[in-house]
Amino acid sequence: MKLKTISLPKFGDDRGALVVLEVGKEIPFEIKRVYYMFDTQLGIRRGFHAHKELIQVAIPVKGSCKFLMDDGYEKVEILLDNPNIGLVIEPMIWHEMYDYSDDCVLMVLASDHYDEIDYIRNYQDFEREVKNG
Repeated sequence: MKLKTISLPKFGDDRGALVVLEVGKEIPFEIKRVYYMFDTQLGIRRGFHAHKELIQVAIPVKGSCKFLMDDGYEKVEILLDNPNIGLVIEPMIWHEMYDYSDDCVLMVLASDHYDEIDYIRNYQDFEREVKNG
């Protein structure tokens, strides 16, 4: 499995840094939903699902966390710890987030609104859908 990351333009000077996100440039889809996670307690894992059609970009605005990305054939771990690098989460990728730093703020940009029907929350169902194409 080849993971896709997006380098986000970072601008800055002695006053601080600024990262720009523009639809059609850095973000390869129209953003219809934005959410972020913070104050995740030590030892907690989140995610545990895949999406049938939704595309997402996860950006560690502050701090760090790890992702387990699983396409049903291969599992890859990636550390997100740079606020100007976004991880693209394609459809049909099982993902879990863990090892959050105390200060982690993880922002996610999504290609569509929340729709429970798009979620696959059971790993065996995910494996079955991957194998059946």
